[in-house]
Amino acid sequence: MIDLVAARETFEASADLTVGIEEEFALVDPETMLLAPRFELLRDAGASDPVLATSIAGELISSEIEIRSGAGADWADARGRQAEARRRLFALARAHGVGLGATGTHPLSDYREQHIIDTEHYHRVEDGLKYVAWRNNTFSVHVHVGVQGADRAVRVCDRLRPVLPLLLAVSANSPYIDMRDSGLHSGRTQTFTKSFPRCGIPDPFGSWAAWSEYVDLLVRTGSIVEFTQLWWSVRPHHAFGTVEVRICDAQTTAAEADGLAALIVACVRRAAAEVDAGEVPPDLPHRLIEENMWRAIRYGLDGRLLDLGAERVEEFPANEVLDRLRAWSGADVVLPALNGAQRQRRMIDAGATPSEVYAECLRETQSTYFVEETVR
Repeated sequence: MIDLVAARETFEASADLTVGIEEEFALVDPETMLLAPRFELLRDAGASDPVLATSIAGELISSEIEIRSGAGADWADARGRQAEARRRLFALARAHGVGLGATGTHPLSDYREQHIIDTEHYHRVEDGLKYVAWRNNTFSVHVHVGVQGADRAVRVCDRLRPVLPLLLAVSANSPYIDMRDSGLHSGRTQTFTKSFPRCGIPDPFGSWAAWSEYVDLLVRTGSIVEFTQLWWSVRPHHAFGTVEVRICDAQTTAAEADGLAALIVACVRRAAAEVDAGEVPPDLPHRLIEENMWRAIRYGLDGRLLDLGAERVEEFPANEVLDRLRAWSGADVVLPALNGAQRQRRMIDAGATPSEVYAECLRETQSTYFVEETVR
């Protein structure tokens, strides 16, 4: 049942620029570095923890866990909540002999050996998608930003459409698919976004009425039964009254995850300001945004993207993306000179094996998400 009236009311009552952060981690056997089906173990073990009891969630497969900040008053509040939840999760995982990985895909494990978690929602996903669900073995970062007003939230989503490939290029962190070097920078996006239905860059809707008409059509025709079956890379979240940005790979280090979340919040803030001022540029053709999506998937920050805001569309070096996003959004964000995919690709080009590359990723993750958070 999708109550579009209640969803609209949620947006009308929403507070601007509240923030929620959701991060997905791979559950890993520390000895073999293979995926370990331990979600239920950690969920049950964390049930008595007052923070983890409400922060831990499942995400499709039993070798994956999601940690959620909940609703923060602003980015700093959400970041503080997420840091505490991470600290507790990493401590819990260590106590139970489970490692946590933070890359967009797992380089070493076969998706055919993964199991769908036992929840009504994910059984519904599996029943509806079959191979598409079984094939998905990916990990990402989602950021929710409160936007008051249903029409306004839809227009903010519309404005963010051409920004999404830029955020993907910045966050790319998954060169491996099915135990081999894919040649891509974001294999996660290729296997998830290009496989799931109702996914990727949405059409512009322009208003809540148009969005509602589309959702109602999907329900009426038996296409969906809950709005979360719209897996767009940006969407208005009916239950939270937020714009949810879902385009980014999981980040190997805590600093990258925090910086990326701050950048996304700044982009949503800028998009909302443009909507409020009536200064939104015309909606771009889907084909042009998709061209940048492919370039971000294939080459990440090592390639070239199209400047879709220019009077005449031309290429520009993708390594300028972060500076361009900072200039547009006003974000005061510092990220490493090389993102996760670039660091992995440099190791691959130097002859490192997938095991060696992933071992370094796990070392970075453990030394930032856990140790840094504990000693701060």
